[in-house]
Amino acid sequence: MGKVVILNHPLIDHKMAKIRNKDTDTKTFRENVNELSALMAYEITRDLTTHTVDVETPLAKTQCKMLSNQVVLVPILRAGLGMVDGIQSLIPTAKVGHLGLYRDETTLLPHIYYAKFPKEIKNATVLLLDPMLATGGTVVESIKVLKEKGVKDIRFVGIVGCPEGIAQIEKHFSDIDIYLAALDEKLNDIGYIVPGLGDCGDRLFGTK
Repeated sequence: MGKVVILNHPLIDHKMAKIRNKDTDTKTFRENVNELSALMAYEITRDLTTHTVDVETPLAKTQCKMLSNQVVLVPILRAGLGMVDGIQSLIPTAKVGHLGLYRDETTLLPHIYYAKFPKEIKNATVLLLDPMLATGGTVVESIKVLKEKGVKDIRFVGIVGCPEGIAQIEKHFSDIDIYLAALDEKLNDIGYIVPGLGDCGDRLFGTK
């Protein structure tokens, strides 16, 4: 059974206040999303496996631990891109896939327009990145794509979520761990998270 983890930490709370503020400029917003993602990655990867290696320090030989897991980051285009650099700053060996989806204006169903993944993705720990977990439809479709590729260890990483989005993931995939920096109240009637932080993609890339 997957778990839902809300990462409570004073540094996370401080950066959340900055990105929620409607007056925060694009540069500051992007920097704080990156920093939030790095802070979250520290907790999300706590259970990754390691192996022992021999290391020679300036004084003596010793044994140390190094990561055994291959980590692959899969940002959902385009807002998910804003989380990649922060996580890669902690896991520079992480490879990056990309997944692009659009929503049909008539059916409101998500459709894939781009998918490119590293060869190792099947056996990797995959962090699926999207800052906003709103209706959950796009995330569910993305998880389907990853499972069709044979991925077994999928962890969704978002910044702000709501109960409706969590319920949608759990309805379709009860084995997925969900990590959020904040769990907000609800969706409004046009599908935005309240209080939320607005359109994360637009705020990251200065397109509104």
